[in-house]
This record gives sequence, structure tokens and C-alpha cells, in this order.
Amino acid sequence: MLKDFRAFITRGNVVDMAVGIIIGVAFGGIVSSAVNDVIMPPIGLALGNIDFSNLMLVLKEGSAPGPYASLVAAKAAGAVTINYGQFINTIINFLIIAAVVFFLIVRPLAKLQARQKAAVPAAAPSTKECSFCFSTIPLKATRCPNCTSQLTK
Repeated sequence: MLKDFRAFITRGNVVDMAVGIIIGVAFGGIVSSAVNDVIMPPIGLALGNIDFSNLMLVLKEGSAPGPYASLVAAKAAGAVTINYGQFINTIINFLIIAAVVFFLIVRPLAKLQARQKAAVPAAAPSTKECSFCFSTIPLKATRCPNCTSQLTK
């Protein structure tokens, strides 16, 4: 059983998948940092000094009464909040990752597959059409099996 497990783990597909997941998680962290630290601060500044990560709707105040200066302060007070600013950041993260995957992986692979498909020559025809009854017949036929006409090559 351990031998089968080792064979499964060392197969190329499993190792490739594991590497892809690890790189994907690391890339997700990079994109999250880019959104939170590079993209959203200028957008928040342009919209009147708004910090998107602290945008929330307080459903129930905690032990200390609101308003809360930040999401961390609301959580510390035990307030129940809907964190729509975090949701906006997550949507932007997703859109960036989806765009990168589409433009750097999906499109190039589709173009490569299209080139490979175009490079494969079309198969030579194996049938022809009878010039008398227009039925499809084998290419090497000298007489039509449908209308019994003598065919010229």
C-alpha cells in the first residue's frame, strides 16, 4: 500500500499540480498586497481619503459604543459588522487574478493550440461524388454502387 502511495505521489501530474497550487497561493498573496498596499490607497485618496479596508456597516454595537474608527476597533469592541470594504478588496483581487490568468495563460495556450491544429495537414479525402447520381462513393470505385454508372477517374 505504501508503494502504491509513493507511486501516486511521485507521478508527474501530482507534483505539477502541487507546484501550481503553491505558486498560485504565493501569487494570490502578491496580488492581495498589490491591491491593499498599491492600488486601493490612491483610489481611496482620490475618493476623499477613504480606507476601503475599514468600510463597514455596524449591525450591532459591541461593549463600547460606536462610531468605530476602524474595523479592528469594532472587532475589539465585539461589534457585529458587515465588512463591505473588505469585500470590495476581495473582488478587486479576484478580477486582477482572473485577468492575469486569462491574458498570460489561457489566451497564449489557445493561440498555441490553434497553431498546432493548423500545422496538422488535413486528411486526404477517401470518398468522391458520383457525377451521375451525386451519391458519395469510395475514391477507388470505378462503378457507382447506387446507379451502376461507369465512372471515369
